[in-house]
Amino acid sequence: MNWESVIGLEVHAELATQSKIFCGCSTAFGQEPNTQVCPVCAGMPGVLPRLNRTAVEYAVRVGLALNCTITRYSKFDRKNYFYPDLPKAYQVSQLYAPICRDGHLAVEVDGTTKIIGIREIHMEEDAGKLIHDAVSDNTLMDFSRCGVPLIEIVTQPDFHSAAEVRTFLMQLREILLYLGVCDCKMQEGSLRADINISVRPEGGELGVRTEMKNLNSFKAIGRAIEYETRRQIQLLESGKQVVQETRRWDDDAGVSYGMRSKESAPEYRYFPEPDLLPIYIDDQWLQSIVENLPEMAEAKRARYMRCWGISALEAATLTSHVYVAQLFEEVAALSRNPMEAAHLVAGEIMRLMNQTDTLPEDLAVDAKKLATLITLVSSAKINRNAYKEAVEAVFIDGVDPEEYIAQRGLRMVSDADAIAEAVAAVITEQRQAVADYRAGQHKALGFLIGQAMRKLQGKGNPALVRKAMLEALE
Repeated sequence: MNWESVIGLEVHAELATQSKIFCGCSTAFGQEPNTQVCPVCAGMPGVLPRLNRTAVEYAVRVGLALNCTITRYSKFDRKNYFYPDLPKAYQVSQLYAPICRDGHLAVEVDGTTKIIGIREIHMEEDAGKLIHDAVSDNTLMDFSRCGVPLIEIVTQPDFHSAAEVRTFLMQLREILLYLGVCDCKMQEGSLRADINISVRPEGGELGVRTEMKNLNSFKAIGRAIEYETRRQIQLLESGKQVVQETRRWDDDAGVSYGMRSKESAPEYRYFPEPDLLPIYIDDQWLQSIVENLPEMAEAKRARYMRCWGISALEAATLTSHVYVAQLFEEVAALSRNPMEAAHLVAGEIMRLMNQTDTLPEDLAVDAKKLATLITLVSSAKINRNAYKEAVEAVFIDGVDPEEYIAQRGLRMVSDADAIAEAVAAVITEQRQAVADYRAGQHKALGFLIGQAMRKLQGKGNPALVRKAMLEALE
């Protein structure tokens, strides 16, 4: 029998607001446990929440980018359950009137465009964090994350492979970053996905689904989907049944295991949140959000190619991450040489990032220093070898480029007498190569120029050296 998987996603994105969704506590990551907690997010009796307006605007931004209908009159609901990382014993979420509905995102997989439906986007508050201490065999609770604003992006079950899911999530991550609504640091949990998956005979009725919670890397998501697909197929082919449940993925072991039976909406006892007024988004507010949407990656790519003549491949590399695009645009503006800036960032900077395992969000290279180097190489003050060396020094050590070049004597030799002397010496020493060139073996020219550059300690002006060599040979 030919089986196919049917997959839907619930993607949780922490919104990049400075304060929490219902109180003024900071959302900064990595602080001491339980230092960003107040009576509101700690669930103390008698306190009242107050909605963060920026969180609403960020949610609407995402809805617009995903072609959703914006719910003009939305509200919050209480989702009741007990987990130790939610001190209120309920979560404020949106069941009955989510802020965005009925959207879609087009993704391209293996040359085929596929439309992924977005069922809804709703706002909610994040839970705290449980820290399992193996030494003391205790579980510790950090409530600092309680109340950090989340959006949950719920797709239709339109995926049939790990490749489709990965492509969608990478494109969604790009959108969130360019919108400026989420830092998407999966290693910090600010972007994570729940995977709902079932298998069925190809084209048949939907099977029983399982859910895997809070996967926070593209690699783990792909491995989890492939494992769970195999597991369900093996169960069905052996005459057993798939149990609807929530499962946890162990990426180190490469297996999933059952956590609890899967809850349904009635079990959460949803009811309207009594402490928060409904949200009304009027025409003026919606229009202001639309007008303030930032330029997205696709529009940037088109502008780079149209305005600056940058190739499609380089434009794609430069817009692969919002922080890379920001660096490129700063260097292009400071150097007034967009083409050279594109070659630098898409080439040498990306190479150094890969070599040093530098994430785009951790890019700390000084755009002004890179622009100085572009000016020096463009004005023939340094050659390409010195340029490459200095770029690496700026990237890794943050050196002052002009001081670095002066200290190492990297300025290009353009003195006609010095170049003529080096060329003359090479012609005298390399008689066989000279004879080969004059016999029509033009590859010998490159060798002769290389020898002259060597005598100039790699600092010769390549164009002047080539010109002098040709004149001497002829």
